[in-house]
Amino acid sequence: MNIDVSVPLVAAGLIGGFAAARYTGKRPLGGVVLGAAGVAAGRRWLGRGPAVTAALSATYLGAFGISHPLARKLGAWPSVLVVTGAAVGATAATLAIVDAR
Repeated sequence: MNIDVSVPLVAAGLIGGFAAARYTGKRPLGGVVLGAAGVAAGRRWLGRGPAVTAALSATYLGAFGISHPLARKLGAWPSVLVVTGAAVGATAATLAIVDAR
């Protein structure tokens, strides 16, 4: 089984974006990292059609959004790691299913 390049991009965007914002104190920098990784991953998804691209983009952005309220319950880093794991797993599973067709 080959792992699509977009799977580690999802992880890099969510974890790297948070780390960049947290350790530089510049939230826009975290947004740049999150956005750049998301665009790069999205370009990989485009070849699989608009529905796949939309679903995986929603998963990526949804993970980012959910991490904020989840952080109040788990803490910042645990929240980021949980949503990253979920987004990476969903991305890998979706691509495996789509590519198997």
